[in-house]
Amino acid sequence: MIDWIIWVAAGLGLLILEMLLPGVFMMWLGLAACGAGLLTLAFEFGFSGQVVSFGILAAIALTIGLRVRRPATIMRTERAGLVGRPATALVFHGRDGRVRLGDTDWPARVPPEIAPPDPGARLRVAQVDGTILIVRPDL
Repeated sequence: MIDWIIWVAAGLGLLILEMLLPGVFMMWLGLAACGAGLLTLAFEFGFSGQVVSFGILAAIALTIGLRVRRPATIMRTERAGLVGRPATALVFHGRDGRVRLGDTDWPARVPPEIAPPDPGARLRVAQVDGTILIVRPDL
């Protein structure tokens, strides 16, 4: 008759552990264990019924937890975040040089049909090739 108390105590223990070591995983199992304890109290399940009810509740709780959790943060890559932004030419030797974009210096290259820009010239990032910015004059 005290089986339900063990399930609820284990569930509360998992919830407390979740507060001490956050990871949003033990919370769902703790809720499932508390639910299994309450179902055991209400329907007086035997051991196998308790385990099955815990398994079903854990699957439901984990599914809800996966759906509720925040979406993954979108990682801004160079290609997605830099194309189209204005830059300032620092120094160019032939087609290769360096530009200032925001507060960072980047290696840059101009396409073959464009003359190397003078220092201080306003440029715009046309594309990204690895870590090298392909820039064009900003018109």
